[in-house]
Amino acid sequence: MNTTKNFEGIPAIPPQDPSLNAPANTTVPRKVRMHFEATETPEGEGAMVRRSIGTQKLKNFSPFLMLDHFNVAKGGFPDHPHRGQETITYLQDGIIDHEDFVGNAGALYPGDLQFMTAGRGIMHAEMPRHGPGLPVVNGFQLWVDLPQKLKKCEPRYRDLRAAEIPEIKLDNDKVTVKIISGQSHGTDSVQELAYTPVWLLDITIKPGGKITQNLPVGWNAFAYSWKGTTTFGVGSNAAVVPKYHNTVFEQAGDAVVAENDPDNEEDARFILVAGMVLDQKIVQYGPFVVSSQEEIFEAMRDYQSYSNGFERAMGWKSKIGNR
Repeated sequence: MNTTKNFEGIPAIPPQDPSLNAPANTTVPRKVRMHFEATETPEGEGAMVRRSIGTQKLKNFSPFLMLDHFNVAKGGFPDHPHRGQETITYLQDGIIDHEDFVGNAGALYPGDLQFMTAGRGIMHAEMPRHGPGLPVVNGFQLWVDLPQKLKKCEPRYRDLRAAEIPEIKLDNDKVTVKIISGQSHGTDSVQELAYTPVWLLDITIKPGGKITQNLPVGWNAFAYSWKGTTTFGVGSNAAVVPKYHNTVFEQAGDAVVAENDPDNEEDARFILVAGMVLDQKIVQYGPFVVSSQEEIFEAMRDYQSYSNGFERAMGWKSKIGNR
């Protein structure tokens, strides 16, 4: 489901970025700031998620608001609103159906993504399919802040199918990179996905493999490990990180270095995510993300009175929300 007309966002690949154009022999590795285990928490109706961003360990890591690694055996995420943010959903296993109050409807399958820009207001449902023979639904959802000037834009969707995602092999085929958004070793992703510039790379490293991945200068970056064990950083700063942990990197430096020890028995897999830091205040109340307390009250009034972006919420109920 794509509702893209005119792209109002900021390009994901900054032109003339010094880190992206640094010669390999001058690249400065980013240091590991910290790593921690994602917290299991209930979400939606009957779902459980591992949350790392959006907890006391890591809150408002601009532009990132929340990262959930969901594993949904029952239930889902019935009708709910959003304002002032974007959500990026990356599905690994199972099928998720989506429906909103504009009449848009669709489904995500393994390897697919959906980039949703809530803008001034949207109400939708995201419901995993459950039943005999169907796998447990597994994947990620990342909440991203919108620049202040884009918080009142019209809602927008961009579904990215698995077949559209470029994939490269590095280090004698020991490293595989799915370039969902951004750039890796001379290969660019599909463009005009999120309005806020975000890089999202799905990286798998076989034992003995190593990658040095450049990132835009000054952007915040993290890696969420979900399979195997990965070593991030170099020298005395190197950290051995198990699955279900989030590794946060310092802003200084050009690149993230990651490797899988040759003695390990399984592949390491993680998503590496970077985003442009937004110089603005974050005020959040549930699914409403604005820049002042007054705007929170305004969002609640608009939602309750079906106005200023929520007009179509009056009387609307999704077909999938109660299943």
